[in-house]
Amino acid sequence: MNWRNTTEHYGSLTIGMHWLMLLLMAAVYALIELRGIFPKGTPEYDAMKQWHFMLGMLVFWLAWLRLALYLFSLKPRIQPAPPAWQKWLAGTVKVLMYVLMLGLPLAGWLMLSAGGKPIPFFGLELPALIGENKDLSKQIKEVHETVATIGYWIIGLHAAAALFHHYWMHDNTLLRMLPGCRNTR
Repeated sequence: MNWRNTTEHYGSLTIGMHWLMLLLMAAVYALIELRGIFPKGTPEYDAMKQWHFMLGMLVFWLAWLRLALYLFSLKPRIQPAPPAWQKWLAGTVKVLMYVLMLGLPLAGWLMLSAGGKPIPFFGLELPALIGENKDLSKQIKEVHETVATIGYWIIGLHAAAALFHHYWMHDNTLLRMLPGCRNTR
């Protein structure tokens, strides 16, 4: 498989980034949701929070690379072409996905900064973006959690749309993003 996109199929770099981001985002969500299986303040609980922060920041940095790939690479055609309303909805969901991948980690970074807490990143400590302000940290946390909850719906809509296109519309939307798959529709 070619690493570059063509007008018929996404390249291995784009496909790899897509599925890597899915795995990372699933891990970020799972770590914060499942941390409660351990008592608060235990090393396991704290480790799950640390991994949530670090993988969230990895999503942030990789999202910028992914955005650059999207902006400067060919986009494979959807065959048969979808109606205009589906193109608009797909574009809207894509923007919302980037808001999640960039906005949620940034909000987490701001929340930790305002909380006066370290921002871990795989052995490094990222600089605080703003000064300590506990009230602001709580406000950012509320926004972060609300947007993350909305994120479940956005991610679900994205996945459901891919399945809808594959099984209902019978187009190549899903096939373009599957590794080793060539458009057969």
